[in-house]
Amino acid sequence: MTHGIIPAALAGFGTGLSLIVAIGAQNAFVLRQGVRRQSVLAVVAICALSDAALIGLGVAGVGAFVTAWPPALTLVGLVGGAFLIGYGVLAARRVLRPTPGAALQTEGTPTGTGPGPGTSPGTGIGTSGPPDTTSGATTTTTMTKTTAETTAKTTPTPTPMPTAEPTAEPPAAARASARRAVLTCLAMTWLNPHVYLDTVLLLGSLAADRGDLRWAFGFGAALASLTWFSALGYGARLLSGLLARPSAWRVLDGLVAATMVTMGGLLLARA
Repeated sequence: MTHGIIPAALAGFGTGLSLIVAIGAQNAFVLRQGVRRQSVLAVVAICALSDAALIGLGVAGVGAFVTAWPPALTLVGLVGGAFLIGYGVLAARRVLRPTPGAALQTEGTPTGTGPGPGTSPGTGIGTSGPPDTTSGATTTTTMTKTTAETTAKTTPTPTPMPTAEPTAEPPAAARASARRAVLTCLAMTWLNPHVYLDTVLLLGSLAADRGDLRWAFGFGAALASLTWFSALGYGARLLSGLLARPSAWRVLDGLVAATMVTMGGLLLARA
């Protein structure tokens, strides 16, 4: 039986990957979080661990219980469909009414580093007394040298100013953003009937056909989920250059809105 563990795991990996790699609400959300680099680890962990738990339930035979009680999937379909449509409406609102600074910003971008008022050369010079109009070019040359020497002495040791703070997200706002991302990801994962159909029922039944190797098959499917969501979440940052413009974000939000509303409508229609 040992020699059949690897083929069973590979079969589970391929089957799981074929079910996960598709345009859906969950993948669209993970992609958006990955591009924005917000709570990526938490989102990827929730998706992968949730799939692993559901696949484990399917391999253990819980799928038979879900099949015996169809109202469970109907209820999940109604709630999940309404949730997806609501999220799609919010994404569509961002397309129609983009917020200022919607483009991707890298933390630590210096702001306000240009010269402030009154720092241009020659300003504020000679204010301690009346201007000397008799020395002519000699006075001007002397004042220029004095200004250059003063600048040379003060430039190497400027007062350190934290430039990352103006653009860094406040801790309270960061915690609130992470909490919203986690709750949204949990809702998209556990309120989607297709997740139960794909993991508990379909993968569970396919694993059952493997007999004693069903857990190797389930392990492969769970590994496929972890691989896919990690690649999607952390690989999405490669699009950060493309999405540095607000117009590109409007296109992405438009795709997210269309995906969410379509999936939500299908769930409500089938519930």
